[in-house]
Amino acid sequence: MAEPKKKLSATRSGNRRSHLALEAATVTVCSNCKAIVAPHTVCTSCGFYRGKLVLPRKATK
Repeated sequence: MAEPKKKLSATRSGNRRSHLALEAATVTVCSNCKAIVAPHTVCTSCGFYRGKLVLPRKATK
C-alpha cells in the first residue's frame, strides 16, 4: 500500500480540516406567533406562512 513519504505537520492537517466544522442551523421567527421555525416553512404552532393562514388549526373538543 502507499505510504506517505513525510509526516504531515499539524498546520497542514489543521488547514485541511478547517472546512469540517459544523454550522449552526438557520432559524427564523414566525411573524404571526413569534415561534422559532425553519426558513421557508409553515409555522407548526399557528399554521401561518408569510402572513397568510396555510394550515387551518383543527378545533379541539
